[in-house]
Amino acid sequence: MIPYKSINIDELNELGRGTLSELLGMEVSSIGHDHLSMSMEVKPEHHQPHGQLHGGVTAALAENVASLAANLVVGPEKACVGLSLNTNHLKAVKSGLITATAKAVHLGRSTHVWEIQTNDEQDRLINVSRLTVAVIDKP
Repeated sequence: MIPYKSINIDELNELGRGTLSELLGMEVSSIGHDHLSMSMEVKPEHHQPHGQLHGGVTAALAENVASLAANLVVGPEKACVGLSLNTNHLKAVKSGLITATAKAVHLGRSTHVWEIQTNDEQDRLINVSRLTVAVIDKP
């Protein structure tokens, strides 16, 4: 699955510099043979008008962590790009650290399916997402 023993978390976070990851404050926080996790601090600029975390931010975190995990699995000759993201918002969050953890459901030659669970600081489930990616030749 994920070749985690050969991967440096700091190097993964460098890949996010100058991208949406950096803009929203997303950073890889954990990696293992069957998962990849990213965390971010919820700030007022991540809120929707009612003062709660915007669902689009949670969706972006979910897609980001699963896309990165998929790309780690396929290696440098291939690339994974999103086809479909389904996300279910279960609990509102106003502040604090949230962590999204991606685990593979299906790792095929041409598609992957990843499940992402996002939790708050108290380890309460706030979102469940599923991302399908296409495995393509690297552009």
